Amino acid sequence: MTYPLWMWGTFAAVVIILLALDLGVLNKKDHEISVKESLKLSAFYISAGLLFGGFVWYQMGAQAGMDYLTGFLVEKSLSMDNVFVISLIFTYFAIPRAYQHRVLFWGILGAIVMRGVMIGLGAALIHEFTWVLYLFGAFLVFTGIKMLLAKDDATDVASNPLINWLKGHFRFTEKIEGNHFFVKAPDPKNPAMQVWWATPLFLALIMVEVTDLVFAVDSVPAIFAITTDSFIVFTSNIFAILGLRALYFALAAMVHRFHYLKYALSVVLVFIGVKIFLVNLGIKIPSPISLSVTFGLLLAGVLYSLWKTRGEPIPEQ
Repeated sequence: MTYPLWMWGTFAAVVIILLALDLGVLNKKDHEISVKESLKLSAFYISAGLLFGGFVWYQMGAQAGMDYLTGFLVEKSLSMDNVFVISLIFTYFAIPRAYQHRVLFWGILGAIVMRGVMIGLGAALIHEFTWVLYLFGAFLVFTGIKMLLAKDDATDVASNPLINWLKGHFRFTEKIEGNHFFVKAPDPKNPAMQVWWATPLFLALIMVEVTDLVFAVDSVPAIFAITTDSFIVFTSNIFAILGLRALYFALAAMVHRFHYLKYALSVVLVFIGVKIFLVNLGIKIPSPISLSVTFGLLLAGVLYSLWKTRGEPIPEQ
């Protein structure tokens, strides 16, 4: 669907204001973000996302509003695994908590660009080849079943081939150099010459971007399976990941408490994927029911996780 320029402009203005407020005011100086501060920032970003959902509902109708909320909810839930992997990346590179926000901020900017490109390509493919939507549906069903049956194997950051390739082709300092991604230091072959070196902070940023790209392969088809409206797809996706860096500092310390959420999320992915094929059979699940089922499954996953993992010690970071 085509929307007036002012609607896209409103969305862009809100995102720019939020990013400027975050980097220029709330986190102007590097500091360790406490769990309390993280929860406050997270509540702020979630509220902003929901308020924009209200704007979508008012301007585009109830159907669009519920599609936005469903997409926002699914994308927010999918980011849980993202938080876990990012935590492993920061631990592996020994990134101080005071500099983690800087990595996440620039990581989110990169994620916005990547998501925009992927959503644009997805929308173009669906417009030209409607059967691609069924491919997305089949992929979601496959992903959901795979997630449901997968074993809980820990992610080994050290064995990632990309890290080894980067270290073999570019200059990286051995230690963190403050909050810098790049620094000038003597060339090993010619100590009299100063050359640019990348720092472990920049390597962590690359891995965070790659992690988002991997998770976007699941999340972008999921939102297209909910709606093919590019405005709703893009805005719900971006608002869901905007608050990820704020939520990270609260969830990183207790992500183990949401262990069973992935099972609920796997059922949600299967449900969304199956919906596409049901439409082809003349069975369309109303948006209110779809939103209720999605919310109910995810809420059940969260509550069961919190109950099942009660009393477990917090792992060392």
